[in-house]
Amino acid sequence: MSVYLKAFLYSFMIAVFAFLFFIPFLRKIKFGQTVREEGPKEHFAKAGTPTMGGAVIVLAAAFVFLYLRKEAGIDKLTALLLLMPPLLYGFLGFLDDLLIARKKSNRGLSSGCKFLFQIIWAAVYFYVFLRKGHSPVVNVFGLEIDLKWGYGLLILLMLVSASNAVNLSDGLDGLAGGLVIIALGVTILLSRHRKEEAVMVFALCLLGAVLAFLCFNFKPAKIIMGDTGSLALGASLANLFILLKMEVLLLLVGLVFVLEALSVIIQVAYFKLTKGKRVFLMAPLHHHFELKGYSEIEIDAGFWLLALISGAIGLLLGLHAFV
Repeated sequence: MSVYLKAFLYSFMIAVFAFLFFIPFLRKIKFGQTVREEGPKEHFAKAGTPTMGGAVIVLAAAFVFLYLRKEAGIDKLTALLLLMPPLLYGFLGFLDDLLIARKKSNRGLSSGCKFLFQIIWAAVYFYVFLRKGHSPVVNVFGLEIDLKWGYGLLILLMLVSASNAVNLSDGLDGLAGGLVIIALGVTILLSRHRKEEAVMVFALCLLGAVLAFLCFNFKPAKIIMGDTGSLALGASLANLFILLKMEVLLLLVGLVFVLEALSVIIQVAYFKLTKGKRVFLMAPLHHHFELKGYSEIEIDAGFWLLALISGAIGLLLGLHAFV
């Protein structure tokens, strides 16, 4: 069995097994989701659904990746670069989920506290990135631009933006998990094309764990990934494209995440400028379609289709427009 197949299968099986025990445990300690009061009324039925499923995703993927590291010929610094974003952002999400569950409200860590940690982690990551010998050059469809120390700011922007965008998309059963699986699928194909074996192995570990999660997250969800999962997975996606030196493609492969984040930015800005008016019935975008009368399954299917189309375009560009 190849190391690639092992990465996928081992993480999938370990995650499935872990969820079978983790979900009843969370129910027993009553560690469940707190629903936003201003959200769609249909979501009140989700209150109490076990959350923090992202912990299983991150730990299963990390464990299998470390187990296979030597077999795959991955050096320690490369392994560290791949593991830092999901573990650090996952830990930040874990603290947020923990506070939300204890307070029984949607107020976890303050935005200022989160951003401070994110700045520190981006700086540490950039140090390891340079120490490994990676170049601070951005590849824009074959055109290379040397950002020098400005690349550290790009890393911060990508990690923060991607983690928050995935977090905003995690509002319907199966939605974020399906979108992440599509993005990881494109990433795996791109990493194979560029012969980035370490990226490919780690992406396969994540893919197996997220697919296992999705088995328990289809409507009606038995568990939710929580901030632990969404922040970790968003940061991981950004990191994979950083290491592939295809930074700009993240915007296309993660187009649905971009649209979800933009809908919130537009809604908040327009609300403030017009003193109370709204562009969307509710943001993020998936809630707008919910209030339009579409079912969760219909919205999932539509968003996944868009992700498949944008991902396919991103894949074609990655195969032919980068050198």
